[in-house]
Amino acid sequence: MNVTIVGVGRLGEALLAGLLRSGVDPREIVVAEKDPARVANICAQHGVTAAAPAEAVAGADVVIVAVKPYDMAGLLADIGAKLAPGAFVVSLAAGITLTFLQDALPASTPVVRVMTNTPLLVGAAMSAICAGRHAGDGELARTEELLAAVGRVVRVPESQLDAVTALSGSGPAYFFYLIDAMIEAGVLLGVPRPLATELMVQTALGSAQMLRETSEHPALLREAVTSPAGTTAAALREFDRQAVRGAILDALVAARDRSVELGGPS
Repeated sequence: MNVTIVGVGRLGEALLAGLLRSGVDPREIVVAEKDPARVANICAQHGVTAAAPAEAVAGADVVIVAVKPYDMAGLLADIGAKLAPGAFVVSLAAGITLTFLQDALPASTPVVRVMTNTPLLVGAAMSAICAGRHAGDGELARTEELLAAVGRVVRVPESQLDAVTALSGSGPAYFFYLIDAMIEAGVLLGVPRPLATELMVQTALGSAQMLRETSEHPALLREAVTSPAGTTAAALREFDRQAVRGAILDALVAARDRSVELGGPS
């Protein structure tokens, strides 16, 4: 499967590195990037070849587009006529709808839209994918195969993608926000910052691993830590007094609504 990646910024390069780690031959990958210095560095570091976008897509089975949303219209106009017969396009651009992609590309071009997140940079992404009207199980399966190199993948209808953006797309920032606050609390309580950081990062990793490996509901795992009249119960009572749960619900609704707004009419 010949792959072209158009846009090798942080996410594009992370996906490229994941594909290479998974065993894809670098000779099967072509990259395109508007920054000459960056594309030269990418080619030297990863052993792939580069070309201008219109040339890069000509021999590709799948074209992964990882450019900024404001660059998408011009890029699709540039590459559309050069797509090989049977090729399909995978878009990682936030807010760019399937309708926009399909209208900008030649008729019947299969399109798959992806919402991923920044843990893709460490091979632990959560990606959600949805298919355009000309993309079937074959294109979805091949997209899953590619994205599995950098994390987990689920299929969703496009109607859920704004909610996915609010949950997992923006989700890493929420965890970073929470961990930062807990580290600051550790400093306030007299714990040196490096130690507070180590304590909280490992606690976050271990807690996530417990959720994954036990498949228990988080409420049950929380209850297992909460002794009657203990320290955890005191902290959770304060969370409830401060309406933290309600604030989280309101924040994610706001993020969903903003995603809808940025995407515009579908």
